[in-house]
Amino acid sequence: MNLLFKALNDPTRREILELLKKKDLTAGEIADRFQISKPSISHHLDLLKQAGLVSAVKEGQYQFYSINTTVLDEVVKWMMQFKK
Repeated sequence: MNLLFKALNDPTRREILELLKKKDLTAGEIADRFQISKPSISHHLDLLKQAGLVSAVKEGQYQFYSINTTVLDEVVKWMMQFKK
């Protein structure tokens, strides 16, 4: 769960999740929407993958990234146990 909160703590990673909420994208398509280097985007995507927030599927020479809401569902369920 620590990786999840670390991944969500960064505004760039949250914006990547917002993009992926609309549709699956390649790393290049994601990088084109930011003013930072492609290696930096790759690092952000790697952290999101480690946290289980995104998954990647290789199709030919491209990797398509998609959001994984299952992890978020588990966090919401965990957090709701503290609500009285």
